[in-house]
Amino acid sequence: MTDAHTDFSRDMSYGDYLHLDAILTAQAPISAAPDEMLFIVQHQTSELWMRLAIHELTAARDAIAAGRLPEAFKLLSRVSRIMEQLNGAWDVLRTMTPSDYTTFRAALGRSSGFQSMQYRMIEFLLGNRNRAQVRPHAHRPDDAQALEAELRRPSLYQVALAHAAQSGFAVPADVLEPSDRPHARHDEVVEMWRQVYADPATHWPLYELAEKLVDLEDYFRRWRFNHVTTVERIIGFKRGTGGTEGVAYLKRMLAVELFPDLWSVRTVL
Repeated sequence: MTDAHTDFSRDMSYGDYLHLDAILTAQAPISAAPDEMLFIVQHQTSELWMRLAIHELTAARDAIAAGRLPEAFKLLSRVSRIMEQLNGAWDVLRTMTPSDYTTFRAALGRSSGFQSMQYRMIEFLLGNRNRAQVRPHAHRPDDAQALEAELRRPSLYQVALAHAAQSGFAVPADVLEPSDRPHARHDEVVEMWRQVYADPATHWPLYELAEKLVDLEDYFRRWRFNHVTTVERIIGFKRGTGGTEGVAYLKRMLAVELFPDLWSVRTVL
């Protein structure tokens, strides 16, 4: 302690660097319910992790496009670890009982996690796209424009397929075009991945890229499952505050595949 710097009147401190005054005063419960603080902190920390995930996914897409696959592997592994943190957050939220939540749920009005712009951006980056999902963000033009701009870019998976095409594999041109629709299974793309998986030693970079993407979707699926389980545990089958069907909607999302070709290839090997 004698060597520690203790005078920060002229120097940047830990709290200054992290802007902790802004972060730690951003929790503003609107009810007297004790568990509202848990609800706010859990969602705010999740949004911070999502901010980092977007940063890393964007960098990974750029790295793949530039042919820097080892860099992309590191970034994609990091996003999988971020998803693990997001999964852990549900464990904390599940300590809130239905009785706890009902004490402040009405105060939330129409606000809902369904309206998370960052979550939508992650979905769009990964290729689960639907232009109708931009509509809930129309009241925030900058957010809506950012999502629309993402729809005009190739998804992370399309960039991976473009890299495969540049490596000499036959990839249909239409699957490489930016789209506002989710990825769909494509027989020719499944066959391309079959060739990669049938001879990993020859195609190791693409093989490892495919497995990094599957790892990421594996964690993403767990996040969706934990989400639906937590919601059902707390509110049952009530409609969501944002007007969705709640658990019924979330259960349908469990069936969505981000990279359907990479899951299909396991059946044809």
